Amino acid sequence: MPAADLVMLGNVVTVNDNQPTAEGLAVTDGRIVAVGDRAECEQWIGPDTRVVDVGDGCVLPGLIEAHGHPVMEAIMLSDRTVDIRPVTLRSAEEVVAAIRKEVELRGADGAYAVGWDALLQRGLPEPSLAWLDEMAPDTPLVIMHNSGHLAYFNSVVARQTGLTRDTPDPKGAAYGHDANGDLDGTAFETAAVFPLLTPVLDPATFPQHLRAEGARLNRAGITTCSEMAFDPALRPLLEQMRDEMTWRLRAYEVSNPEMHTDVTPGYGDDVFRQVGIKIWVDGSPWIGNIDLSFPYLDTDDVRTIGVQPGSCGHANYTKDQLREIVGAYFPKGWPMACHVQGDAGVDTILDVYEEVLRAHPRPDHRLRLEHVGAMRPEQFRRAAELGVTCSIFVDQIHYWGDVIVDGLFGPEHGETWMAAGTAVASGIRISLHNDPPVTPEEPLRNISVAATRIAPSGKVMAPEERISVDQAIRAQTIDAAWQLFSEDIIGSIEVGKYADLVVLSADPRSVPPETIADLEVRATYLAGKEVYAA
Repeated sequence: MPAADLVMLGNVVTVNDNQPTAEGLAVTDGRIVAVGDRAECEQWIGPDTRVVDVGDGCVLPGLIEAHGHPVMEAIMLSDRTVDIRPVTLRSAEEVVAAIRKEVELRGADGAYAVGWDALLQRGLPEPSLAWLDEMAPDTPLVIMHNSGHLAYFNSVVARQTGLTRDTPDPKGAAYGHDANGDLDGTAFETAAVFPLLTPVLDPATFPQHLRAEGARLNRAGITTCSEMAFDPALRPLLEQMRDEMTWRLRAYEVSNPEMHTDVTPGYGDDVFRQVGIKIWVDGSPWIGNIDLSFPYLDTDDVRTIGVQPGSCGHANYTKDQLREIVGAYFPKGWPMACHVQGDAGVDTILDVYEEVLRAHPRPDHRLRLEHVGAMRPEQFRRAAELGVTCSIFVDQIHYWGDVIVDGLFGPEHGETWMAAGTAVASGIRISLHNDPPVTPEEPLRNISVAATRIAPSGKVMAPEERISVDQAIRAQTIDAAWQLFSEDIIGSIEVGKYADLVVLSADPRSVPPETIADLEVRATYLAGKEVYAA
């Protein structure tokens, strides 16, 4: 028997239904060549074999972020911006001080802050244009909302970018205006927000930022991440960096006004592959632009985020616009992933998906819905019947669970937010995600939250919507790989697949579910190569 490059011994959770657990595995040329009992795997040990005994730890398939923004996060968390997210700064005073310091530091080069969140950072000032101009009278200032769906900008930025009261709104996006029709310093959604960030999108610094992003992913045990707002202009840079990537990238290109892409479905290789097209119905619950059938409450929280009590939000795209976009890409073989939070928006996109599937049947389309906070049981059942899959932002419960119920939507609609239990019971293969940088890459917390549904106060939200730890592990591994059209090469520990692995300090199935987030990532491997060690 030829010697393997790597042999790992200990508790192995394979996420392979035909062989759920093992005592070891062997790796040659980046691929798994054996999975089995300890004695079987020890036969693969030779003089040059690296042998790793995980002791009281546990080996799992490398974890997968099925809905991420690693390219944007690499830039947003670089040294060119200041991180004011609630996971970094909890108090309003800290946030304001950090912004003021950045303005003083950057001067004419412009200050850029990422992570404003009035729901979690209580007491933030209203980010009016007057306040922005007072903070930075001569310096360009852009503050990204933590949702990623809104940016605040001052008058200097408006002048430098040529924005005026007469600037037309981009498709699916908008600039805010005051009662007189003048710009009020707000930009909603990608097409309006991205142009404000041009000064920090420096291609020369992109490689170093992407390396730092890879390190963040690997520390969390992640070996594959999707990019759900892919800009094809970055494709050449990513291809140049292919050989130094420590994680696999699966890209969903943003639909464009021309409704055209220069590549074909599946373009790329096992490291970097473009697998789909990203579209949107609505925006974020934290800024009021999700498409709901029920109203926001009449509360201080609702007013704090600038939403009129009783509002049911709104969509950013009409059904006809979505028909046009899906109808342009889907018949050419492209899978679609659609951001939708509100239940009324879910009806809209399911109608569009059903129509295009009727006109252009495809047995294995893997059409996706992203986030699906307010999705109802009958909508999950309808999605299952259509073969539509869902990626669920369950970590919202950990950070905003109490706000969702008490501050925004009430128990009837808020308790069942991110209804993973109903999705799984409906027969849908789900993934769990963090939507970083909105929340950090924390797949182990996703598993914990999906199994417990514990809000910040300690309250359990709709316990019937919990899923088992085993189901949650699948949603971070093999089912996420399946959503990304990669289940043939990653997502489980099986002979022939890449040795993308994570070593944890304990088996997540053997500890209380509420403690899974506290497990240590001891090591991460990509194709058998150690890319992170604690």
